[in-house]
Amino acid sequence: MAVFAHRNPVMFQHCDPAGIVFYPRYFEMINAVVETFFDQAVAWSFHQMHIVERLGVPMGRIAVDFHAPSRLGDVLDWTLAVDRTGGASADMVIRAAGGGEARLTVRGTLVLVDLDKMKSRRWPDRVRAVLESYAEDAA
Repeated sequence: MAVFAHRNPVMFQHCDPAGIVFYPRYFEMINAVVETFFDQAVAWSFHQMHIVERLGVPMGRIAVDFHAPSRLGDVLDWTLAVDRTGGASADMVIRAAGGGEARLTVRGTLVLVDLDKMKSRRWPDRVRAVLESYAEDAA
């Protein structure tokens, strides 16, 4: 399975007073994984995409299963794999683990959107090729 890997420490800013990640902060971390994936794997930074080309990749759907809590000081290892690449969308599976223990599994759909028209747009061929190379069943 081809996957993109990202790592981040759980910081004080992510936690509630008990020192456990406050669940909305996971969504910020998920976005950081997606943004880093586009920057490093796709070679299409959010600055280039959003500011220069006026395109965006909002989540059209997101579902999260939480498996175990994460705490201040933990290091989370994230993986991102593409489950399906459509015309203007991509289904992704994003997982986080800490110390070898599953913390959460995300299933989400990104949609490529023209930010000026607020309409979906087909993936450029170059981007589609990269997305397909991260398919879960890619060898």
